[in-house]
Amino acid sequence: MVVQYQGEQHGKATTFTIRIIGNNLSKSSSNYQIDLLVGDKQLPTFTSEIHQSLSNCLKEIYLFRKHNGIAFNASSEKIKSLFVPYDQVLFNYNKYALFRA
Repeated sequence: MVVQYQGEQHGKATTFTIRIIGNNLSKSSSNYQIDLLVGDKQLPTFTSEIHQSLSNCLKEIYLFRKHNGIAFNASSEKIKSLFVPYDQVLFNYNKYALFRA
């Protein structure tokens, strides 16, 4: 699943892309990996490990954004790729983690 937001980093307007890669390794668990891109450039997040919950992935992006002066405009959200409907439901349920106070 690929989601794009308009926003700014240190006052400079740019596009942010979040790639969420879900890997179903078994019927009882899933693993998620995230990539954060500014324009075409992939940013290194704090950890590169695979998370067992999408919520933890989104919390990591939130912490990275806070530390690096990145602001997303929540109303500019665009889903850019085909996705598994369950991933969209799970993303919508957990995306509050991206926009905490």
